[in-house]
Amino acid sequence: ELQRRLAQGGMAEVWLAIDLTLDRKVAVKWLKPTLASDEVVAERFRREAIAAASLNHPNIVAVHDVFEQDGRQAVVMQLVEGKSLRQVLDTQKRLSPELTCLIGTCVAAALDHAHEAGFVHRDVKPGNILFASDGSAKVVDFGLAVFHEQEAAQTGDIWGTPYYLSPERLNREQEDFRSDIYSLGASLFHAIAGRPP
Repeated sequence: ELQRRLAQGGMAEVWLAIDLTLDRKVAVKWLKPTLASDEVVAERFRREAIAAASLNHPNIVAVHDVFEQDGRQAVVMQLVEGKSLRQVLDTQKRLSPELTCLIGTCVAAALDHAHEAGFVHRDVKPGNILFASDGSAKVVDFGLAVFHEQEAAQTGDIWGTPYYLSPERLNREQEDFRSDIYSLGASLFHAIAGRPP
């Protein structure tokens, strides 16, 4: 049962919802209606759910379920009540070195887990880092993730947020796990300096 919209991005809207079966609050990420008929976008959205569901780590937002209704795909996820690093930086401009180190430690642990499983996130940025009520940071949105050992389909498009993309990504060269580390470094630079590098 959808309660209220929490956020929206280029591909989807995120809603606060109640899981009526298990009586718990969850987040539901709905593919935008205008994109539901685009097979490439729908496949990316589906891939996000599959990628995230296979990763079990305290610093990665958990995926509970996937469904389709009226031609729109949706992902049911763990609700992280708090703000994204992007939202915090929009108001505070910069963070303390201690908080920046905590974020870096949490996100690095999440990425290490994903990399060990063979995944490259490909869109690490402040908007995809959430602050949880326990004081930790969690990574969300594996929509651009690819299984590193599989060949990704080449569309010629560059997906992601330019401020945080690695040089090899921007130059459409071969990327690997180090690209995520670059993006994490760029995000942490923004947190402590008050601007992207």
